[in-house]
Amino acid sequence: MEKKFIDLAPKYFLEQGFSCSESIARAAVDLGLADESFVSIATSFSGGMGSGCLCGAVAGAQMVIGLLFGKYKDNTARIKAKEFYQKFTATYKVTCCKVLTKNFDDFHGAERKNHCSNMVYDCSKILDEIIENAKVKN
Repeated sequence: MEKKFIDLAPKYFLEQGFSCSESIARAAVDLGLADESFVSIATSFSGGMGSGCLCGAVAGAQMVIGLLFGKYKDNTARIKAKEFYQKFTATYKVTCCKVLTKNFDDFHGAERKNHCSNMVYDCSKILDEIIENAKVKN
């Protein structure tokens, strides 16, 4: 069975100390889509990029979309990015980390980690769907 983001990213987040954005990036590396530097690039996107704005799991997934479909590929990245955004916000309504985690006082607490793991899972699932649909159409 072929490994997917959903098989890897949630485990990296919950069990191996990777942040939300890093867990998506680490999965991309392990799936052969990016080199090791991708994880370091993703680090600054976790926790809302220091401002709490964009969910790191969303940012990580969007970076993968750019990597796979961006300017030097077939340049459908913006279409895929919008598709991702629409699917994520259908469940969560927003992509802002501050809003998504407003009920959790402890940034590093277990409750928030559990809550955020759901978003890492859902971002992985959406990303897998987008990649799979792109393969079917090619």
